[in-house]
Amino acid sequence: MSDIATIGVHDSVTAVFPASVFRDALADAAPDVRVVGDGDDLSPCDALVTFTYEDRFLEAGLDWIHSIQAGVDRFPFDALQERGIALTNSTGIHGDVVGETGVGLMLAFARRLHVHRSHQERGEWRQPDWDDAFPLRRESACVVGLGTLGQGIATRAAALGMDVTGVKRTPLPVDGVDRVYPPERLHEAIGNARFVALAVPLTDDTEGMMSTAEFAAMRDDAYLINVARGPVVDQAALVDALDAGELAGAGLDVFETEPLPDDSTLWDCEEVIVTPHAAGFNDEYYERVATIVRENLRRFDAGESLTNRVV
Repeated sequence: MSDIATIGVHDSVTAVFPASVFRDALADAAPDVRVVGDGDDLSPCDALVTFTYEDRFLEAGLDWIHSIQAGVDRFPFDALQERGIALTNSTGIHGDVVGETGVGLMLAFARRLHVHRSHQERGEWRQPDWDDAFPLRRESACVVGLGTLGQGIATRAAALGMDVTGVKRTPLPVDGVDRVYPPERLHEAIGNARFVALAVPLTDDTEGMMSTAEFAAMRDDAYLINVARGPVVDQAALVDALDAGELAGAGLDVFETEPLPDDSTLWDCEEVIVTPHAAGFNDEYYERVATIVRENLRRFDAGESLTNRVV
């Protein structure tokens, strides 16, 4: 690995935080940190911090690309490997805020907050039926995927008194999780949970993992929470299950197509909460990413292996 003299901050990061703020956060970390945009010459850059992927990155002479997201399925791993370009991601920085979002969606459904907000927008004073709302302390949650994000959900759900189970490729004990199932027992794991929270990465194995059979295996008073990736869920099958009353509702932060199309029926479902892929958003986001980039700059200089390396 060569030294990194110039870091480019691709202006696509403005989808999450201002590129100039991130540039300033790294100002003393390298000799040159510059914001680059579409059409700008990338050849002076040895490394690039980015939100999006562009094919021209492959031909720019980069030694290293850092994704500000944990998910890197948009990047061509083989092509990067062939050109000797390292790829790192930002996994590990969102466990707390995504955990809060996941449990926040559970709280919204349990306390009917989404319904009250809709009534407020219509200027209606309407109290719920006596048996609509329920306490989370007596409910169960199954967290599918017990990495950083899943553990963030599990520990917060357990703190509210919920019974928490989980699904993990290596079903070893996890703090706050009463029982861990392997993926081949997914239907058993989700079958008794009031809330099923998805926190898996998008891979060939997880794409479409929640479809017709899985929704049929869930309780008809269960809620699906997805803070993973959109394609993990067969969206058409989810809509069918909701329409048929096979599920009580869904809290969705991610979708097969983003932004969610205007004509999607999910917009109009009272028992669906739609958030715009924002579970990880927080005012510390740029600082958390900068910490990883700083550490990897140190590792480049020291000739050490990079943290969060994907390629």
